[in-house]
Amino acid sequence: MTDPITVTAYVAVSPETAWRVWTTPETICRWNFASPDWECPSAENDLRPGGAFSYRMAARDGSMAFDFAGTFETVTPCSRLDLRLGDGREVHITFEAEGGGTRVTEAFETDGEAPRELQQAGWQAILDNFKRVAESA
Repeated sequence: MTDPITVTAYVAVSPETAWRVWTTPETICRWNFASPDWECPSAENDLRPGGAFSYRMAARDGSMAFDFAGTFETVTPCSRLDLRLGDGREVHITFEAEGGGTRVTEAFETDGEAPRELQQAGWQAILDNFKRVAESA
């Protein structure tokens, strides 16, 4: 992975709960967006090495939408997910038990277009949404 960006969050739930919220399509739709004016109207995944995933991300006003999609490379339940996005970029996600909760860390390759700071802020905002949903699960 070339010059990845890393975002992290401590989530006050077990690794099992964090994993369930991260990988279940119904819950993915509750957290997989960076700001309140966006949503994730659908999510599909085949949670196995070589399995595909596709999460629809859309502006709530209907002005734009895109699919965040790719394949799972590594699936280690409650511990690690490695993804390859449709454009070839790698994403590594770990779930580590820490102090009664879980440290979720994502490392991802940049898209080469948007500024690094913008990409980091967007991915961190999505991770912060995940934390909020997981802690209310």
